[in-house]
Amino acid sequence: MNFKLVRCPQCGKSVEYRPENVARPFCSPRCKLLDLGAWAEEKYAIAANAGSNDLAELTVDDCASELASNTGPAS
Repeated sequence: MNFKLVRCPQCGKSVEYRPENVARPFCSPRCKLLDLGAWAEEKYAIAANAGSNDLAELTVDDCASELASNTGPAS
């Protein structure tokens, strides 16, 4: 069976994308952990849409009023 060759997002090494590779799409567990560490150190970020609700700006009163308006059973 032919498997697709992909590049490791961390080091760029070519690796077969196959179920047996528990680190896929990375080439190794080491590269997978290096990438996770970069996320943990906030070296990567996902851009937010302009004008979106920023969770950092929510207050307790905002959350309480949102909860109060959604008190009925889910449909």
